[in-house]
Amino acid sequence: MQTFRTPTTSLKEKQRREREELIIQAAEEVLQEKGYYETSMDEIAARVGIAKGTIYTHFPGKEELVLAIFKRDMQTFIEGIDDVIGAEPTPSAKLEALLRFSYTGFFSKQTRLLSSMYNGVDMKRMLAEKGGCLRELWESLVSHVTKLLEEGKAAGELNSSIPTKVMLFSFFSLFSPKSYDHLLLGEDLSHEDLVKYLWRIYFNGIANHETT
Repeated sequence: MQTFRTPTTSLKEKQRREREELIIQAAEEVLQEKGYYETSMDEIAARVGIAKGTIYTHFPGKEELVLAIFKRDMQTFIEGIDDVIGAEPTPSAKLEALLRFSYTGFFSKQTRLLSSMYNGVDMKRMLAEKGGCLRELWESLVSHVTKLLEEGKAAGELNSSIPTKVMLFSFFSLFSPKSYDHLLLGEDLSHEDLVKYLWRIYFNGIANHETT
């Protein structure tokens, strides 16, 4: 009887993946500190401790490196959604938990970075030209939120006269932490407080007030 061995990752391939992850981590740090246009491949290479040319063996350019960060963080975000909303009892509570997840805890820095890059770089063009699986990840996130909105309407929590697409667009407009940076410069408003007030404004707008 013929037996099949499970393919194993070679040492060279493992080292390549580890080096690629170090490059992405260093790029993320520099982008958070300096922004897209001031970030240089030279500085990223210096932080990793490799030659700049080595970066180009993994990523053809800075755009591809930014897209790799988007892909990794989007995957992390989507993989965490079910755990974040799973314990919540209602669709509206799940939506609020999702918003809180994007602003607080470990993922807050990633959300702020993605927001600043999306608003400061021609990201729509980059996604259209080179996005590939990123579009699938985005569509997965859209599907998650659309499902929660539809469930909220079916449960009578949300106003069924408002088109779901409008609710969806409004919800994602809240995912722009960079827009609220000036509100967080003082110590009187935490991320948690900001989420609470943003959610109150959003939910009061889409709630089914006939049953609330």
